[in-house]
Amino acid sequence: MRSGTVTPVVDEAPGYAVEDFNHPMADKILQEQGIVLKRGDGHITLADCASGPGLLEVTAREKARICFKVVGTSGWLTMEIPAVYAIRGNDYTTEVDMTVGTEKKSFDIEKNTWTSVGEGNDEQGRRHVLVEIRTSK
Repeated sequence: MRSGTVTPVVDEAPGYAVEDFNHPMADKILQEQGIVLKRGDGHITLADCASGPGLLEVTAREKARICFKVVGTSGWLTMEIPAVYAIRGNDYTTEVDMTVGTEKKSFDIEKNTWTSVGEGNDEQGRRHVLVEIRTSK
């Protein structure tokens, strides 16, 4: 039988993965598509509008159509998409927050149909910025 000392291979515990909720590849999406995606829980993601049914569809003056895939029982995503005027809902209960100047407005999006929001729902026709989407089943 051999005797000796035992030396630990690693002196420290492994690091921890901490979710910061920052949107992955946000810089690349901004560079390629001009869309500012900030933070989210991963249940609402940017999607190709031709990728299939059931997408949230956002229309904006500068970007035409922008689509989002929604999964899970609830989700949230923050962003900055200027001049949004309509959103087509899907099977989820959806609420969006928009800003115009220093004013914040919330809109409930109708399921599976178009809802006028922002400029499309503003008596003065002011351009609104879409800043958050929240969904639930």
